[in-house]
Amino acid sequence: MGKTAELTVVQKMTIDTLHKEGKTQKVIAKEAGCVSKHINREVKGRKRCGRKKCTSNRDNRTLERIVKQNPFKSVGEIHKEWTAAGVSASRTTTHRRMEDMGFSCRIPCVKPLLNKRQRHKRLAWAKDKKDWTAAEWSKVMFSDESKFCMSFGNQSPRVWRKRGEAQNPRCLKSSVKFPQSVMVWGAMSSAGVGPLCFLRSKVNAAVYQEVLEHFMLPAADQLYGDADFIFQQDLAPAHSAKATSTWFKDHGIPVLNWPANSPDLNPIENLWSIVKRKMRYARPNNAEELKATIRATWALITPEQCQRLINSMPRRIAAVIQAKGAPTKY
Repeated sequence: MGKTAELTVVQKMTIDTLHKEGKTQKVIAKEAGCVSKHINREVKGRKRCGRKKCTSNRDNRTLERIVKQNPFKSVGEIHKEWTAAGVSASRTTTHRRMEDMGFSCRIPCVKPLLNKRQRHKRLAWAKDKKDWTAAEWSKVMFSDESKFCMSFGNQSPRVWRKRGEAQNPRCLKSSVKFPQSVMVWGAMSSAGVGPLCFLRSKVNAAVYQEVLEHFMLPAADQLYGDADFIFQQDLAPAHSAKATSTWFKDHGIPVLNWPANSPDLNPIENLWSIVKRKMRYARPNNAEELKATIRATWALITPEQCQRLINSMPRRIAAVIQAKGAPTKY
């Protein structure tokens, strides 16, 4: 017979009350269900049955300290260090105790490594922009580059297959040692997205200015018309070069000051993630098919999606202030 479910606190209180009133177990059972084990254990003083745990609370505290000291160790390494501390327990028990403490093995989130100076600048920038409204952020055109590969790694879908179909071509995921990739530049605002630019070479100041001339300016006309806007870019060398700064001054385009290593503050990063997630089922065979897939998926981005991302800017800034300049979940 399988193990019965634990009684709730309300059930236990009801059983205790009725038992003190002298009610029979048959009467109590109608009110609260199975009662005999609870009465025998709690009222008559019987202890919970089962084998005693092989580790003490002190042993468990030692295990928790080992895990917190280096959470990137494997269960085997943690078990070896725990037993070296004088604890007699199996690897399975080690894993079970870690789960009891609330530890779960997960893929770690990737965040940029920030030094103290960079965190201070991020915090100062966030405090300076904390009173900006979503309407003010709608005047900003956000831009960024992103790399798209033929193979999307962990974003690839799982496959449903039967026994013996592991090597079936229909169930295989193609893999190459050096997958083809393309670098893409894009821009967005609360009104939607601009045209994409596929970069053919390493981006230096001269190449970047061509991108601005032939793609950023048309995007500004498409998204803002004759209205004023502020252009956002990160601090890549090509972006912060003197020649690039001169180009912006010559064209009368204000550039938003931006803290270093702050992808969590840029909503277009979330837009790239959306595009890659939508492409996870695509199987382009070459770079041209990959570009076509990116263009088609980018065209599906709606102004409503962009508006929601722009509206998140006050929350992003509040999160940076709360984290005192440290990387946030965005």
